[in-house]
Amino acid sequence: MAYSSSLTDPEWEIFEPLLLQKLPTQKQTRPPNWTKREIVDGILYQLKNGCNWQDLPQDFPPYSTVYWHYKQWRAAGVFEELMSALHGQVREPVKKSPSGRR
Repeated sequence: MAYSSSLTDPEWEIFEPLLLQKLPTQKQTRPPNWTKREIVDGILYQLKNGCNWQDLPQDFPPYSTVYWHYKQWRAAGVFEELMSALHGQVREPVKKSPSGRR
């Protein structure tokens, strides 16, 4: 089920490669039960709606999984790096446009 906080397919196409670049490398012990997209959508849902982690809808991975990834990624600075990279992608075309120059 899609929520207003969920990334669209075109947004995910931009976001996923950046996320995979920024995530800390981990030793893979077993295949994950949840995709990165499901985890990101759970994080975005909680951040947008401000609900308790335990109140995430059942369509998301378990709240403990979503929260664990959120804590790990936040501590590693993943969100700041993603925002910086996304901001740079948006600003680049503006810098090149004639109206973007001062």
